[in-house]
Amino acid sequence: MSLILRRQGQLMGRVTSWITVGSIFEAGREVRCKALVDTGAYCLTLPAAWRDRFGTIPMAETIEVEMADGRVERGELCGPLKIQIGDFSAFAGQALFIEMPRDDEGNYVPLIGYMTLEGARVSVDMVAHRLRRVPRVDLKRALRAA
Repeated sequence: MSLILRRQGQLMGRVTSWITVGSIFEAGREVRCKALVDTGAYCLTLPAAWRDRFGTIPMAETIEVEMADGRVERGELCGPLKIQIGDFSAFAGQALFIEMPRDDEGNYVPLIGYMTLEGARVSVDMVAHRLRRVPRVDLKRALRAA
């Protein structure tokens, strides 16, 4: 599910947020940009062209990813990186670096996927078209499984 909302074919709204992504190990190696919230995306997805901006990232794995149109591409899943969505608390997470096209203004459009939202303890308010802090971690299912 992409958070580009449509009603009767017309664009109704989309949820975007400023994010700051940086190296946990090398001060000053960070990027601040606007990103599109896309709950159909796995994690924070950034352009491969930005990969070297973060210096050495200790864990990296080349993986195959399936794009929204069904194409299979290769990307590099890397972490840990310091990720902060808007004014919410920063956390250590992963980013997927892929070859990414630029938009009509010549900018990349990074994606904030569902795993990144969960890591930040943030949810999407579909009515107000904004992000909200999840007030508590839900362990009810984990306790039932134990």
